[in-house]
Amino acid sequence: MKYVDANQVQKKMGSRLFANNLAKGLFLIATLFGLVVLVTLIYRVYSDSIGWIDFQFISSKLSTDAERAGILGAISGTLWLMVVVAPVTMFLGVGTAIYLEEYARNGKLKSIIQTNISNLAGVPSVVFGILGLTVFVRSFEFGNVVLAGGLTMSLLVLPIVVVASQEAIRAVPQYLREASYGMGATKWQTIKNIVLPAAIPGILTGLILSLSRAIGETAPLVVIGIPALLIPLPDGIFDKFTVLPMQIYYWTVDSALVAEYANLAAATIVVLLIVLFLMNSIAIIIRNKFQNRF
Repeated sequence: MKYVDANQVQKKMGSRLFANNLAKGLFLIATLFGLVVLVTLIYRVYSDSIGWIDFQFISSKLSTDAERAGILGAISGTLWLMVVVAPVTMFLGVGTAIYLEEYARNGKLKSIIQTNISNLAGVPSVVFGILGLTVFVRSFEFGNVVLAGGLTMSLLVLPIVVVASQEAIRAVPQYLREASYGMGATKWQTIKNIVLPAAIPGILTGLILSLSRAIGETAPLVVIGIPALLIPLPDGIFDKFTVLPMQIYYWTVDSALVAEYANLAAATIVVLLIVLFLMNSIAIIIRNKFQNRF
């Protein structure tokens, strides 16, 4: 039987403490670097937007005159996009998660579906734009309207909702299901009345993350031909539209020609961040309410 040699331990203690402090220092530097970059970006955007965000900027349509330009069309298009993305993503994502966790048998088919969902989460967003252009814009002949853009963005964020919903459903204790079955409930009644209410906090978390990504993506919309310059406001899902990220992209590119466009882009970024913050705050409040309840 071997005993611990206190002398050997003492000799190695110095090098171990040095390695520990070195690792801690490197991690601290990496964290501080990220925070400094983030604070610098936020400060730069905020300083460039000062004096440009007002009611006129929010309520006006796009104009070639920087002093009169507004983002009402982009805000309206973003909201219409969410009208399509939110329900499509929720029903398809949660439905897929329920099937995989509660109905699908362990086997090759389930493994293939699970692997493909995981792989889709790492596919570049521009690939989904090409898919949307091929299927929704050209094959279905929707054109570059709200419906085509919403369906394309739904495909992009669908894996996030599926994976998060699966984890939430999987986390529901098995004894709750068994108690429901013991009371004579069917499988669907158990899922509807027991599993889903208990899994709602995790499902909402995934939905929040997916909508936050969808509202900030630009590449898929550029590929399917969503215009950056659009003066008419969309009135439905079959109208042409533009969104806040596209407006930011357009003003950023053209800021080399008109310097004031950089200020307009910064102001739009601030508005987009506020919209994301409000969306996440409302969703988090709803999630916490259900979490306290179940």
